[in-house]
Amino acid sequence: MANIFAKKPLAILLGEANSSGEGTLKRTLGAANLVALGVGAIIGAGLFVRTAAAAAQASGPGVTLAFIVAAIGCAFAGLCYAEFAAMIPIAGSAYTYAYTTMGEFVAWVIGWALIMEYALGAATVAIAWSEYLNKLLQVFGTSIPYAWSHSPLESAAVNGVMEHGIINLPALFIVVVLSLLLIKGTQESATFNSVIVVVKVAIVLIFIAVGWQFINPANHTPYLIPENAEPVKNAAGEIVRSYEAWNKHGWGGILGGAAIVFFAFIGFDAVSTAAQEAKNPKRDMPIGILGSLAVCTVLYILFGHVLTGVASWREFADPAKGGEASVAYAIKEHMPGFEWLSTAVTVAILAGFSSVILVMLMGQSRVFFSMANDGLMPKAFSELHPKFHTPYKSNLALLVFVGAFAAFIPGSLAGDLTSFGTLLAFVLVSIGVWLMRRSDPNQPRPFRSPLSTANFPLVPFLGAGICLLMIMALDYDTLKLAFIWMLLGFVVYFLYGRKNSKLQQGIVVVPTEMEEQAFIEPDVNNK
Repeated sequence: MANIFAKKPLAILLGEANSSGEGTLKRTLGAANLVALGVGAIIGAGLFVRTAAAAAQASGPGVTLAFIVAAIGCAFAGLCYAEFAAMIPIAGSAYTYAYTTMGEFVAWVIGWALIMEYALGAATVAIAWSEYLNKLLQVFGTSIPYAWSHSPLESAAVNGVMEHGIINLPALFIVVVLSLLLIKGTQESATFNSVIVVVKVAIVLIFIAVGWQFINPANHTPYLIPENAEPVKNAAGEIVRSYEAWNKHGWGGILGGAAIVFFAFIGFDAVSTAAQEAKNPKRDMPIGILGSLAVCTVLYILFGHVLTGVASWREFADPAKGGEASVAYAIKEHMPGFEWLSTAVTVAILAGFSSVILVMLMGQSRVFFSMANDGLMPKAFSELHPKFHTPYKSNLALLVFVGAFAAFIPGSLAGDLTSFGTLLAFVLVSIGVWLMRRSDPNQPRPFRSPLSTANFPLVPFLGAGICLLMIMALDYDTLKLAFIWMLLGFVVYFLYGRKNSKLQQGIVVVPTEMEEQAFIEPDVNNK
């Protein structure tokens, strides 16, 4: 009987990481590209939408503390990612790391969970991109007809007439354009992403600088939602938000808010999927992962402080004021003379969404690339373009899958599944670092996560523990859908993955001792 927990030998991975020529990805990314890649993926819907949502639903002005809790969990996981990415600079990220530490079945679980983060996440963000494009067009007195910018499963009254969606063309358009850009080349995609990053970070900084002048200290008192907080009612007198649950007020609300704003940190792990395309992964991968995380954490805390100071968190709890329009509402109602900034924020959101979709599509294609190389996915996903050296068939498959989801399915169906997939990957990567310290203590590690030994794995255990707490703080419906998705993954693995696995078939060739030493010999120029 096949051993579903068989591990892929570390020497094989290192050999693949050091290989070059036909069938390998081109190393074109430097440290600055990787930091921009991380910032490009991180700053998007999370910052502009989830900040107000977390404040209104659980944290109040303490959303800044929620960002800190989420960032701490991400930082511990990020240190573990950095250790793995520098030691095993190969595409696949968490999937690859799990394959060599916890075995094939756990690797499959991570790979399947990452589809929730990258593929479904990209589709969901593409749908939001479509909505914000219409918001921007409305500023200029025009818009895309409802039927051509919404799913056939959606309908709404527009100017007193009931309209039904046919296809979300803008969402499909952005997926197609960015998929073709990824096929053209990683360097071109990175350059495009860097330009977008400059634009949206500039607008975020402008909002922080201008908004600071309009902070009302009374909006920050009390800093945490009190246990006996009055429920929020809409204009009709109906209760739309209550705060009785343990994770909706006080310090429990900080944890509940952290689970909500965690979506805002999704992306830094996508940097690790590009490890096989980094020029000097031993040095650049830790810089890219931890650098992008540090930059975004500072921006998030400042942004949350200003937003909840400009407008009361209770205002964001009103559906007519909160949600996706929360930032624009705060500017319009509480920052007189700066209405133009609302349009600029919409532009930043569009730019942010574009780079998030780009990095998510890139991350998913690299995960598929690694899984296909191992036989767990169809071989086509690992085939590279003869000229551009990108996994173009994987990108084309994602174009069809993600594009169809974006065009025909409402974005609300994905919900917080993206956060669940990412948190699960973070938990397993953190545990994987500890397991690797025990199984391969002498393996050269260009970057070592601090306070992490085989007998005292403080950072890995804190990373896994905090992320598990945030999984527990997700709502019940999200956890139920995630469970169903994972069960579907188990079926796919046992019907296809296990039967076609190269490791199970004995196709993977373990190097001789001499070859193994050549693979793991440290680079003396990059200690």
